Amino acid sequence: MADIYELSIALDLRDDLSEGQIAELRWHLGQGPRPATLSVVREFPVVVEDDRGELVTEDAPAPLLGCHDTALKAGGALTSVLLPRKGGWALTARQEVHPDDFDRVGELLVWLAARAEGHHERFDGSVRVGWTRFYEEDEPRPLAVRDGGIEWPS
Repeated sequence: MADIYELSIALDLRDDLSEGQIAELRWHLGQGPRPATLSVVREFPVVVEDDRGELVTEDAPAPLLGCHDTALKAGGALTSVLLPRKGGWALTARQEVHPDDFDRVGELLVWLAARAEGHHERFDGSVRVGWTRFYEEDEPRPLAVRDGGIEWPS
């Protein structure tokens, strides 16, 4: 059994994103090269074994929503796209995410929620960023950012 979740994102973003932010977001979505400086998600720690056999932590930046292929567990296709629209940007993504990556993906989703158009905000102040479901379940669950954090399924 795998711990894989389908993540679907559908957001309208405001038009006040800088060129650097757009470039970094495109990289995360698999639509462009990695910028020289990362400012949205800054750290990508991974533990590896060095030449002496000791475990060390390295920074290994990788796009968080950049898979464009067939899904391994959730079925269908994985994709992400960012398109200009009147007054801002339209972002849609469908990815598979492992719980080990929830923190980093969550960091990106919190950043996106802070730049989402007002119609994504709910009555309780949370921002609906999309939906998620365990790959063996049929029903997706809303995914929201509340008080600066993402509410991942438990």
